[in-house]
Amino acid sequence: MDIEQFVAQSIGEWRSMRSGHSLAFQQFEDVLSEISIKRFTEDHQKISELIQASSQPTNNQYCAPFCMEWNAESDWEPDDPSEVSSGSCLIVPIPMDKKSGKLLRSVGYAESAAAESDYRFLEDGTFILNTHYEQSIAEERIWFISEHVRCRSSVLKTSAGSGILQASFASEVRKIST
Repeated sequence: MDIEQFVAQSIGEWRSMRSGHSLAFQQFEDVLSEISIKRFTEDHQKISELIQASSQPTNNQYCAPFCMEWNAESDWEPDDPSEVSSGSCLIVPIPMDKKSGKLLRSVGYAESAAAESDYRFLEDGTFILNTHYEQSIAEERIWFISEHVRCRSSVLKTSAGSGILQASFASEVRKIST
């Protein structure tokens, strides 16, 4: 598996069921999401701006940029349980070699600021993503069970890496259009 294969396999509309355990709040959360992953071919200026704002040299070659949109409904919303969380981000992979590289995101997973992550693939095709944010560290793993089913786990740690704040697991099923 390389980043271009991973992105190609991820393109589509997905339904996600995620269970999370917030150790900080001693709370379990169930989240249902609609996720859309599409190739990004629209505005190369946005890609250039994201790369220029990162620590990556501008001569590094990116490949397979994509955008992701989501709408999520959680059973643990303190103010309004029916509140829907939604968003979108541009994601630009910059391979360093066939199995690893950098991933630039206009919006991060754990904090809503631009993020720069390190990625790598295990021998079994599992995608590992590590991101250092201002206040936390996130490790995500995504692997395909079949062509239309994938799993995702994440662990959110303190910025020093000494404590676990949250752990989650999601199963994601591709919507098949008939």
